[in-house]
Amino acid sequence: MSSKGKIVWVRSDHLPSAGERKRMVTSALEAGYSNIVLREEDAALSKVARFCSIVRQGDRLLADGKQIGVLLTIRGPKDAERASNLKGKQEFVLVESEDWKVIPLENLIAEFQGSSTKVIASCSTLEEAKLFAATLESGVDGLAITVMDPTRLSQFSALTKAHLSDVELVEATVRGVRPVNVGDRVCVDTCSLLRVGEGMLIGSQSACLFLVQSEAMDSQYVSSRPFRVNAGAVHAYVLGADGRTKYLSEVRSGEELLAVDSTGSTRPVVVGRAKVEVRPLLLLEAEVDGERYTTILQNAETIRLCTKEGSISVAAVKEGDKVLVRLEKGGRHFGHAVKESVVER
Repeated sequence: MSSKGKIVWVRSDHLPSAGERKRMVTSALEAGYSNIVLREEDAALSKVARFCSIVRQGDRLLADGKQIGVLLTIRGPKDAERASNLKGKQEFVLVESEDWKVIPLENLIAEFQGSSTKVIASCSTLEEAKLFAATLESGVDGLAITVMDPTRLSQFSALTKAHLSDVELVEATVRGVRPVNVGDRVCVDTCSLLRVGEGMLIGSQSACLFLVQSEAMDSQYVSSRPFRVNAGAVHAYVLGADGRTKYLSEVRSGEELLAVDSTGSTRPVVVGRAKVEVRPLLLLEAEVDGERYTTILQNAETIRLCTKEGSISVAAVKEGDKVLVRLEKGGRHFGHAVKESVVER
């Protein structure tokens, strides 16, 4: 789980009793955190569920029995010097302090910036977490949530969403819809219940992705499937939760894609399965500011495109209708946005 690309750990090792530490671990797992710091004597807690356990052995941090870092408590200038000596020698330095005013965090960030060592800062409040993540613009590499009460973990839920920005949607005018025989289409079933007006961004060109609504609406033919987005042909792009596009043919169980609603609000959703089946297809062409874009969808009444007023079935869409799309300048290289001239027809 990350905040603006940050590593996020939950610490249980600071709690005095075994019962408290166990409750912290189970609460962290229920909240969706997968990186948890344990005491050496609590290593058996790693059997509670599958997660990445970081075991603290004194000041050493271990994963799978191998040292990956150290815990460093900052109390004064000498401790800051010790931190400097660790640069490039450890994968992680977990830094804690009873009073962060003892040493400006900027010094640590500047010292380790560009090195192979990642600085993880312990934080006990959401305000601290946000500050540490933004200090010197780049912030620390990671955050270690260090609270006494496991119910407070919910306060940090914003960390898991902070890296997701809303997207800007504009209206595209439909210029044509026509059948294009049959082909392989991908149906993405998620581990979330999607709402009416919420779906995924899909398109044949990365410059224009169409907001395809989930099957959250009942029809006269089938019951609703609110976890499903009938996304389109295997060649199409879909926008992931990491901001990268990928081909629908590459979507796999366990990956995170981006769910988007008609206001542009976003959230990550986990893929439960992706079904590829031969289905009749249709090509939809739309225009924005004189530029034309396409997407290929299954030719079925249950597939709907989002509009400002709601949604419209591809079986009913006609020339002149307006649908919601996301535009992007430049192109994509292995899913990453690049600033270069790319033409996709």
